[in-house]
Amino acid sequence: MTDLPATHEELLASIPVPDGARIEGAPIAYGHDGTELEGYVAHDAAAPEPRPGILIVHDWLGVGPNVELRAQMLARLGYVAFAADVYGADVRPSPEQASALAGQYYGDLPLLRARVKAAYDTLVELPQVDETRIAVIGYCFGGSAALEFARTGADVRGVVSFHGRLLTHEPSDADAIRAKLLILTGGADPAVTDDDIHAFQDELRGAPNVDWQVVTYSGAPHAFTVPGDRFRAVADARSWRAQLDFFDEIFA
Repeated sequence: MTDLPATHEELLASIPVPDGARIEGAPIAYGHDGTELEGYVAHDAAAPEPRPGILIVHDWLGVGPNVELRAQMLARLGYVAFAADVYGADVRPSPEQASALAGQYYGDLPLLRARVKAAYDTLVELPQVDETRIAVIGYCFGGSAALEFARTGADVRGVVSFHGRLLTHEPSDADAIRAKLLILTGGADPAVTDDDIHAFQDELRGAPNVDWQVVTYSGAPHAFTVPGDRFRAVADARSWRAQLDFFDEIFA
């Protein structure tokens, strides 16, 4: 299991390891269109198989402690969690580099969708995973990526965005969405304004077949689930609980 920073370990400790569980975490190499990628998988090696799989798409810093923490938390709850690598196996940007790198993918949404699809294909091939019970979640940049993947018509049960940018499309392709959507956003997030939320909801209203929810947490800034200066414990706990209730529903 990867060593996590102390701030992350404290959050991980909020979910105890079940009796008899054997939580394992390891990198997984895979690829897309000639680019080498390296994700991270966590699961309970002692649990019965197959189990629901959760694909986690990273924030703009790439695969690292933030998504590895969430993968381990989900593994303790019985899920097989795979952290996707959008950028490339050797690409782990600094905070100063991350905005420009993420911007390249926002500017090439077909590539962003394809990178998530490559990770999805890797997850469903894992022997521990029930390929009929898959959800995709993402944080910040990853929340946007997860929603873009939903727009491809991906055959997944649900998609969860934690403080992700809400991109609208003209013409709209929302009718292609098959997954149920759960949007968890901060009420004090300058990157996701009320206008952004309203525009996103208006687009989804034009696709009445899509099942969607938007939850806004008061006082929560951008990246409110990420341990550090912007972390908000109440919003993090409430959004995590909302996600688990959503999983209970879609995987029933």
